[in-house]
Amino acid sequence: MTETKFKPVLGLWDGTMLVAGSMIGSGIFIVSADIVRNVGSAGWLVAVWAITGFMTITAAVSYGELSGMFPKAGGQYVYLKESYNSLIAFLYGWSFFAVIQTGTIAAVGVAFSKFTAYLVPGVSEDLVLFSIGSFKVSPAQILSIFTIVLLTYINSRGVKGGKTIQTTLTVTKIVSLFGLIVFGLIMMKPDVWNSNWENAWSLQKLNADGSFSSYLTIAALGAIASAMVGSVFSSDAWNSVTFIAGEMKNPQRNIGMSLFLGTLIVTFIYVTANLMYTSVLPLQEIGFAEKDRVGVAASNVIFGNIGTVIIALMIMVSTFGCNNGLILAGARVYYTMAKDGLFFKQAGALNNFAVPQWALWVQCVLASAWCLSGKYGDLLDMVSFVVVLFYMLTILGIFILRKKRPEAERPYKAFGYPILPVIYIVMGITFCVLLIVFKPTYTWPGLIITLIGIPIYYFVLKGGKKDQS
Repeated sequence: MTETKFKPVLGLWDGTMLVAGSMIGSGIFIVSADIVRNVGSAGWLVAVWAITGFMTITAAVSYGELSGMFPKAGGQYVYLKESYNSLIAFLYGWSFFAVIQTGTIAAVGVAFSKFTAYLVPGVSEDLVLFSIGSFKVSPAQILSIFTIVLLTYINSRGVKGGKTIQTTLTVTKIVSLFGLIVFGLIMMKPDVWNSNWENAWSLQKLNADGSFSSYLTIAALGAIASAMVGSVFSSDAWNSVTFIAGEMKNPQRNIGMSLFLGTLIVTFIYVTANLMYTSVLPLQEIGFAEKDRVGVAASNVIFGNIGTVIIALMIMVSTFGCNNGLILAGARVYYTMAKDGLFFKQAGALNNFAVPQWALWVQCVLASAWCLSGKYGDLLDMVSFVVVLFYMLTILGIFILRKKRPEAERPYKAFGYPILPVIYIVMGITFCVLLIVFKPTYTWPGLIITLIGIPIYYFVLKGGKKDQS
């Protein structure tokens, strides 16, 4: 019986839309509030997004070399295995499954429900559908689980259905965001803009009463790192296209190009969106928007009362499309891990539609559990440190592989090597060290989750050897 294999049906356009669509969720509409509270000025608000964008694009063009060398399903997991060993790769895959991907899917699903409640109040997160003791379940949680199950089912029926949804929704949200930005800049309030940019580079803490608190020099760096937690999360998942290399046409070329084009488009949108925010909203209203919903506040200024409906629809489209990309891509990592004997064996099988159906559904179950826990947001903050740590390790792998395999075919070489990869690693180390010093609650839990993978790895390996004996 011939084994079912992945079908290469996705082109450069599809890959670019997957990168952009997986990155753009609800973050750009929300996290600027927390950034402003940390940095206290318009210049630093935009700078935080620009720094994150630079890091993201640098990482993306560096990954292009790795994707050309190893054009197969699994992406970052494969790169880490080839650069280091199976333990490092497993720790990434374990963290990816335990929290990074499933927690992100849950967070994006609940964000979809929260903004649906603007239009359908009956699905509000503030309502209680049923409770068991102190455990309460809201309609928003049930709706988020329903969307995750629906998208999982669609993607289990073949990659073409997920591709159509991804491309359609990504184009819709990019056009919508550009529209919001353009209308916002047209409606610019000169007095608001001038006031926000008068002391654009004063790095300070913005307080709820409108006053500012100064930072000591080192604390100012910590404030920038803390502010970047939100922008890093909002810019994550750009590597999704590397996970589906087995389904890309000409993956040696198209994955690298998709990474570059997708991250460039999103970085431009994020930076200009924040320029737009500072043109219509006073800094105080950005930093202390109701429930941090900066996008809603800006849309109300631009479009009036109908702005709430417009932004709710935009975020619903944005988060639904984002989750489709996350669900589609994530299962390919578990598939490759299973092929290496480091995940449930069933995850390494493809169904009649040439997709890893079992891996999709186990991902769905854990993401749904995170929806019910209500702890996904805390966990995602905690693993920002780990996400950047693994990005650094992967980019360092380029240097390692150039020494280990100098003769290996490299259809695409890392742009700006070695300078840009070194800059990313230095910036990443700085970010992680500052978080350890100033936000330990963001770092230790993420590290603990990752390190739990070590005994699991040896247990899996030991079990595998027993099975072979």
